[in-house]
Amino acid sequence: MMNGGGMGGGFFGTGFLFVILIVAIVAVFIWMMRAKTPGKENNLTDNANRHSLNLLKDRLAKGEITEEEYERLKRKIQE
Repeated sequence: MMNGGGMGGGFFGTGFLFVILIVAIVAVFIWMMRAKTPGKENNLTDNANRHSLNLLKDRLAKGEITEEEYERLKRKIQE
């Protein structure tokens, strides 16, 4: 019986089940961490949009662009 034969012996017994259990635990942990931060991509986009709008406001204040250009570019950024 030292060769892994019989009930629950060898790698395909409890050892294999243990490996599956560890993989399942790691997968659940990763899934939970990703579910915890669902808006991360949207948050980055929002920050980029805010930055772009601030740059537009600065350019308008300096007189580099007209109000019409400002409104057109603002709509384009917010799409």
